[in-house]
Amino acid sequence: MKKPKIKKGIYSHFKHPELFYEIQSIARNTETEEWMVIYKPLYKLAFADLCARPYKMFSDKVKDPKSGKIIPRFKYIRAKK
Repeated sequence: MKKPKIKKGIYSHFKHPELFYEIQSIARNTETEEWMVIYKPLYKLAFADLCARPYKMFSDKVKDPKSGKIIPRFKYIRAKK
């Protein structure tokens, strides 16, 4: 798979839209060759300075538990200031 493109900036997760994450980069897992999104939680009680999630999962669509609509797992909010 070619390196995926992702819009850098600030995102929110569908389960906690009040918490924000900043996309840092795309990386490749050297063991599985899976593309990973590297991101930084932007809230005080974050459990890590940087996080990684498979690109496929990051860019996936999920069912909104409130509305039942299909929405992005991570929603682009804005460019980094």
